[in-house]
Amino acid sequence: MNERQVLLEVNNLSKRFYLKQGKVLDAVDDVSLIIHKNETLGLVGESGSGKSTLGQLIMGLLERSAGEISFEGRALSSKRSHKALAQQANQMQMIFQNPFSSFNPRMTVSDILREPLVLRGANKQHNASEGDAHEQLVLDWVGKVGLLADHLNRYPHEFSGGQRQRIAIARALINEPCFVVCDEPVSALDLSIQAQIINMLIDLKRSMGLSLLFIAHDLTMVRYISDRIAVMYKGRIVELGLSHDVYSNPKHPYTHSLIDADLAADSKRRGSGGSSLVNGSEITEVDSEKGCSYVAHCAKSTDRCRVEKPVLTSDVDNSDRLIACHLYT
Repeated sequence: MNERQVLLEVNNLSKRFYLKQGKVLDAVDDVSLIIHKNETLGLVGESGSGKSTLGQLIMGLLERSAGEISFEGRALSSKRSHKALAQQANQMQMIFQNPFSSFNPRMTVSDILREPLVLRGANKQHNASEGDAHEQLVLDWVGKVGLLADHLNRYPHEFSGGQRQRIAIARALINEPCFVVCDEPVSALDLSIQAQIINMLIDLKRSMGLSLLFIAHDLTMVRYISDRIAVMYKGRIVELGLSHDVYSNPKHPYTHSLIDADLAADSKRRGSGGSSLVNGSEITEVDSEKGCSYVAHCAKSTDRCRVEKPVLTSDVDNSDRLIACHLYT
């Protein structure tokens, strides 16, 4: 594990939003993590925990308030230019929860898939052979994501949600990036369709040597696709470790709550955008509390938890497990 090559490194990353009446919101609060080459890191937490904000910060879609991000050993600027984002797109891509909102309704599937190829070669002189190559790539990728050649001349509104997500995956991967942020890509789909999309992503990840940051609220799903799992609560990572370790032997009280809720969940909740486990679990305004953000909901809290914020540190019994809880420090 320690010998694997690091692809992406995040150090002390924070994002603070300034609200009305002088209030502020710490959406991402001092997050540090690494993603190795050919690894899938699952990021779980309830709606509002800061997962999507973290993904957008990594991709440069939001400007960070503090911290550093490096990719393949190169520092990524907090405020990336259009040119930098265009160059980054060949290596880093993002798959969103609702692809329909990112599609141009006037473009056919063929146009949608061809666009990244054209943008990649925007500075090159176009020729007929390149056009033929693009056409073949588009045709290949339609097949790879389980669609038909007949679908190429159709428009986004003519497809189901699962089919649109397949189109979005093809668009993200057609330029063969090495890193992809998957932001709840199946949470709006039926359970049977979710399984199909997840298995397809696993196959593509293996065949292409991809590294994934897979964001979701369903811990069982994340366990299935991920090598490691990071648990996020109120903008902070509270537990991180090998997928089977975190799921079978959770340490942080919040991880326990997530797993208990996940095991008790019915199919209706799994098909929704997530639910709140505890009152106040969604991101709230920053207050003067200096202790653990989960203290009000924790049955094991002590006086120390109320006055001292726990730091994410290695578990004494398992160096691969990181926990932000005074019970283990």
